[in-house]
Amino acid sequence: MGNYVDLNCDLGESYGPFKIGRDDEVMKYITSANIACGYHAGDHNVIQKSLQKAVENDVGVGAHPGFMDLHGFGRREIKLDADELYNLIVYQIGAVQAFARINNSKLNHVKPHGALYNMASRDQEMAETIAQAVHDVDPELILYGLAGSELIHMGKKVGLQVAEEVFADRTYQPDGSLTSRSHANAMVTDPDEAVGRVIRMVKEGRVEAVDGSDIRIQADTICIHGDSEKSLEFVKKLNTELTNNGIILKRVGM
Repeated sequence: MGNYVDLNCDLGESYGPFKIGRDDEVMKYITSANIACGYHAGDHNVIQKSLQKAVENDVGVGAHPGFMDLHGFGRREIKLDADELYNLIVYQIGAVQAFARINNSKLNHVKPHGALYNMASRDQEMAETIAQAVHDVDPELILYGLAGSELIHMGKKVGLQVAEEVFADRTYQPDGSLTSRSHANAMVTDPDEAVGRVIRMVKEGRVEAVDGSDIRIQADTICIHGDSEKSLEFVKKLNTELTNNGIILKRVGM
């Protein structure tokens, strides 16, 4: 395993009068931001503010497209045909890409959100459609996806650089998939436990699944969720402990 890793967070999820997360504070401790594109969360004003903060903190900018599901926060599965899915991705990337441009920045990566991310992790056809949409917008964009998933495989197939993602605050099934949020043991809530798991994933390429088995995992980038109650505590501790363990935080593509 290498001594470099990216630390990313899903941000820009406020909209209208509703404030979600502590984006301004979290931004100081990460290397990449996945900015909601207005469908599952976020809006035009929030995207602009998020881009400004990312530039101010020298954070890599990513588009975080999801299903058009504001009330369900993009966590409900929606069946779309290939053309609909392709257009959904292109439209949302374009929104963040435009705001990046007017802020003298450049879009670095794309990471699907919620149910879209999970479905593309296991559905080859969906994964290929998403990967192709990203490639068609800009073949230099990096595709973030669950480590070892179909999205990673299809990203490579269409010629994209990919970043295999692991999660600081989620547990894993023996097959490498994330434990469903509907299960009581889906989340890792203890910051010390989360840090220990992440350091092992980065340094050893392994993680303990919920059944106690030890599975292999590639960690190019670590996700911390900006909407959780302990997101700021998580990211501060991760940033400090990763550095203390000789791991350099650097966004993918640098």
